[in-house]
Amino acid sequence: MMNMRFNCARLAVATGLAILAAASHAIDLAGSYERARAVDPTLLAAQQALLAGREKAVQGRALLLPQVSLGASVARVDERTSGGAELPDTSGSHSGRASQVAVQLAQPIYNLKARSEKRQLEQQTGLAEVRHRDAEQDLIQRVGEAYFNVLLAQETLRVVQAEQAAVKLQRDRAQARFDVGRGKITDVQETQARLDVVASREVSARSTLALRQTQYRELTGVEADGLAPLRAGFVPQPPQPLDLSQWQSRGSDSNTRVQLRRGELAIADAEIAKYKLDARPTLDLVASYTYKGQSSGLSTPVSPDSSRSAVIGVQLSLPLYTGGAIDSRQRESIAKKSQAEQELGAALRDMRLQVQDAYLTVQTGVSRVGALEQSVRSAQTALEATTLGRDLGTRTELDVLDAQQRVYTAQLDLAQARNEYLLGRLRLASAAGELQESDLRALNAHLSN
Repeated sequence: MMNMRFNCARLAVATGLAILAAASHAIDLAGSYERARAVDPTLLAAQQALLAGREKAVQGRALLLPQVSLGASVARVDERTSGGAELPDTSGSHSGRASQVAVQLAQPIYNLKARSEKRQLEQQTGLAEVRHRDAEQDLIQRVGEAYFNVLLAQETLRVVQAEQAAVKLQRDRAQARFDVGRGKITDVQETQARLDVVASREVSARSTLALRQTQYRELTGVEADGLAPLRAGFVPQPPQPLDLSQWQSRGSDSNTRVQLRRGELAIADAEIAKYKLDARPTLDLVASYTYKGQSSGLSTPVSPDSSRSAVIGVQLSLPLYTGGAIDSRQRESIAKKSQAEQELGAALRDMRLQVQDAYLTVQTGVSRVGALEQSVRSAQTALEATTLGRDLGTRTELDVLDAQQRVYTAQLDLAQARNEYLLGRLRLASAAGELQESDLRALNAHLSN
């Protein structure tokens, strides 16, 4: 009796550990994204690019701050002199060391070009921020696509295997009826042909699933086993707001690709302004302090024992002729601005099309999923009626096979429609520039965790 209780206790503990292990192994969309953030080289590179881009603003501020430099030199001096008739005692040779230390400060007072360069560098920092947001949104979308593509491949394989089992059962039934003289050889051949077709589709479905699992593993660094599936009773919702023009307007303001093009256009404008100001004069405050000294082995006329000098003043600089370089750079910057304007127009066009495509996918996906769910129920009812008719002798095995195929085709269409709807929601948020990790967490509500 005690052994029985002990074994029951061991079984309960083992069952509990198995349940906990299965729960810990399951992973949802949010978990997949967290794993991908840690290993995705594209996002990691974007993070480093963001750190580098933030330094542009620091470099821009430095253009208007004082610049202090220190210079020092030490030289070995060999001195040989010969005295004349008037100074016969100055002849001889001397050697020693001469040194010099100088500190110089330069503070821009009037430099419009430096101010323009400062604004341009600050815009480049803003552009780095936008690129990082774009990389984050791209990763969220790639994780969603990889996750739902695995679920779709799994469902496709399940449906194909179920169809294969059903057709095999029909083939065995037709063979048995033929063996006892109550069936036709054509029924056996027809069901065998259907079975061969489904077997080839099963091989293709396995291959697709293996590819989707590999893509998910490469993206997240974990195996695509135990992914939380779509829960039963999944009900899609229409996009909010239910207005395409509002989504396109939001995309015009927030779409990261559009923001990138706007940033590049602003930088091109600053480039034109910078070269227009290149021929303007600059005025700097300049101050310096210099110390010179020597060793005792050198004569005073060659290098005094020590000297100190301090200088402060203003320095005016005005380029007079640069060989045409300034005009050429200005023409180049004007052409680049025109290029940036056209690229901004193309980005706005692409954004509008992407928003419309994703919006329609979500909007029509609601009614499409509902219609296909009804189609599955209708096909299942038709299959039951056809099977009953075959048993009563009013329908044939071929009719049953056709009815079965319609059921499984409807199930595959429903799985595809659900997948397209879920991905459409991610693509719509991405096209509007509003895709965040919270969108993945919202889609988790449709999963069986």
